[in-house]
Amino acid sequence: MASNTTNNMKVLKFGGTSVGSVKSILSLKHIVEDEARQQPVVVVVSALGGITDKLLTTSQLALKGDEGWKDEFQGMVDRHHKMIDTIITNPHQRESLFNKVDALLEQLRSIYFGVFLIHDLSEKTQDAIVSYGERLSSQIVATLIKGAKWMDSRDFIKTTRKNHKHVLDSELTSKLVCKAFGDLPRVTLVPGFISRDRDTEETTNLGRGGSDYTAAIIAAALDADVLEIWTDVDGFMTADPRVIKTAYTINELSYIEAMELCNFGAKVIYPPTIYPVCVKNIPIKVKNTFNPKSPGTIIKNKIDNDRKPIKGISSINGSALITVTGLSMVGVIGVNRRIFTALADNGISVFMVSQASSENSTSIGVREADCDEAVRVLNEEFAKEIETGAMFPMFAEKGLATIAVVGENMKHTPGIAGKLFGTLGRSGISVIACAQGASETNISFVVDSNYLRKALNVLHDSFFLSEYKVLNLFVCGVGTVGGKLLEQIKMQYEELKQNSKLKLNVVGIASSQRAIFNRDGLDLENYKEALAASPQSDVQKLKDEVLGMNIFNSVFVDCTASRDVAELYQTLLEHNVSVIAANKIAASSDYDSYIKLKRTALERGVKFRFETNVGAGLPIIGTINDLRNSGDTILKIEAVLSGTLNFIFNEISADLPFSAAVRKAKEHGYSEPDPRIDLSGMDVVRKLVILTREAGYKVEQDDVEKHLFVPEEFFNGTLSDFWQMLPSLDDDFEQRRKRLEAEGKRWRFVATMEHGKTSVGLKEVDSSHPFYRLEGSNNIVLLTTERYKEYPMQIQGYGAGASVTAAGVFANIMSIANI
Repeated sequence: MASNTTNNMKVLKFGGTSVGSVKSILSLKHIVEDEARQQPVVVVVSALGGITDKLLTTSQLALKGDEGWKDEFQGMVDRHHKMIDTIITNPHQRESLFNKVDALLEQLRSIYFGVFLIHDLSEKTQDAIVSYGERLSSQIVATLIKGAKWMDSRDFIKTTRKNHKHVLDSELTSKLVCKAFGDLPRVTLVPGFISRDRDTEETTNLGRGGSDYTAAIIAAALDADVLEIWTDVDGFMTADPRVIKTAYTINELSYIEAMELCNFGAKVIYPPTIYPVCVKNIPIKVKNTFNPKSPGTIIKNKIDNDRKPIKGISSINGSALITVTGLSMVGVIGVNRRIFTALADNGISVFMVSQASSENSTSIGVREADCDEAVRVLNEEFAKEIETGAMFPMFAEKGLATIAVVGENMKHTPGIAGKLFGTLGRSGISVIACAQGASETNISFVVDSNYLRKALNVLHDSFFLSEYKVLNLFVCGVGTVGGKLLEQIKMQYEELKQNSKLKLNVVGIASSQRAIFNRDGLDLENYKEALAASPQSDVQKLKDEVLGMNIFNSVFVDCTASRDVAELYQTLLEHNVSVIAANKIAASSDYDSYIKLKRTALERGVKFRFETNVGAGLPIIGTINDLRNSGDTILKIEAVLSGTLNFIFNEISADLPFSAAVRKAKEHGYSEPDPRIDLSGMDVVRKLVILTREAGYKVEQDDVEKHLFVPEEFFNGTLSDFWQMLPSLDDDFEQRRKRLEAEGKRWRFVATMEHGKTSVGLKEVDSSHPFYRLEGSNNIVLLTTERYKEYPMQIQGYGAGASVTAAGVFANIMSIANI
């Protein structure tokens, strides 16, 4: 026997999953015996996992006269016997325990048989039946734990009858608990949930969460140091880990925060049952039976040094919203009382209320399963008002989800609600109704259930509850640029995770004919094999998959030159998917389409980035945007924008004719597979159109004056014809090259914009011109602005090549990540 009653002791409660398997119950044994070495402990246990439900369903079978009750009952017998055979190794203890358990099971069988015979199941009988779950499990655990003393909680947990319900007689129970635990052994084992009527001595129970309640009652009466709730999770999580992979355990919560999270779906504890310890200011610790070394979550009255405005996000799926509306509601006292009284009288629980300040409508949140009945009840309650037109029939919306953002520090942090709704809006998530109490501990809102996962993820990420910021990438095109981009992402993945707390999650990869998707992220080590083994795909399926995934912080990265893929941008932006394009088609298409894309991105709060459309990885478009945003005006642009053409004209020599230089550009990967695309100057035209538009001028491709250097007939016929014809230009180019060499000049294919007028053409530049010494495939841009008139701003560097283009796309991705 141990020392005095109420000091330096703990109450440990173990739920159904903690006693539901051999593994968990043996873990329980080690936990309790370790704790008992430090101080006396009272252990409260639930029924074996699933047994309470089985007791109830079996009673219904017996009530209906269904012989199947016998099989169900035998299943429960077998489960308890098997547990005893497995965990109790001492023959004497096993025999003694079997005698106790079998006596209880025989009582239970007799009750079921009686129900079966007379087809009657009273509340008294039902209460007796469900009590056997805890009575059986507690006997098993008491035998398993060395030195444990079993006590029948019905001897000190007393209820009384009020309003046709069993309610706790708190005063009597507290006195009896103190008396029963006057001399506290090292380990006392108590069945949870069950109780006894103070007057009739009939077995009753404490209802939902009853075992938590039992533990809290004992802890409060004995002034325990702490109440520990042992379950199958590490504690309260910042969000549901099944939905949010980055959710993590919350170390500390206040009582109020824990209550709010539990009310909205975090089924760790049942709030009403822990009231007794909250009143006594006894901390609650939530721990994991399957991972006892985890620190768990401590719940107490006040959290020291707590600066986080938001602690967690909880949700209820399967919600419905009922709107009560009518002109007669304005200024009329008692309408809301009638609403809630009518619902309460019919056993319908309301978990959220949202009312307009005009008082002409009230929206109430109920579970979808209760929706139809709630509508019927309210239509009946307000039948006269509906008949006269003073009120409208109830309007119900189903298929909804309710989300609660919880944290006591929200009241000390201005702008939380604004940030919350702004974040949802930018992700394309509409809020149907919202509610916030004056305490500002909980902001609750209702969304379409199809957007629940996306809403939870984007909020968790936005409010830094996640350890990492996450971008979910769809990469379309796995050729030279797309392949290099995926390689760069793979190389930088760990670096960004560690140093920037950024996870680049590639959730989709598509080639021209195949596509693979995984919302948890694809393995970039073997994506080529996975892609090759995937079924056929096309642009329509690609769009459906991207939109269907409806994933938060999503970015579509187009590394193709496909017009069909570019035509997806508008739809993607409208669905709040950011777009990064190495593909020049969209930004250089007709002006109205270009402007619509940019406006849609702005309106939807997402990004449309295409920096690599001009100059590969060079910061040309970004610089033009920065100049304009800071109030400057672009007056003139002069640029060598084709790395391919610059390479060709730098390579031409007495030893390397024009046709050979073109072939070399293709072999080195500088040109398109069909070099005619580069030689036609159309690529430069597109780039000039993009720059001109970004500089603030309206221009179409047809507006650009073109002065080309390859005759028109070379662009007709097949690619093979082109290669055969190309050497016929070598002599002319060689004669002109010699003249240029003698004059100290070089060729450059120059794109020019001046006050909105555009042209492209082959120009001769001398050694005084900035373009003269442009080497290899480099690009160069001169920007003349109101601020840079006398000495234009110069941007120069690699303007072609898969690696630098991929790096430019990567930089665009990072710019979105850093917003």
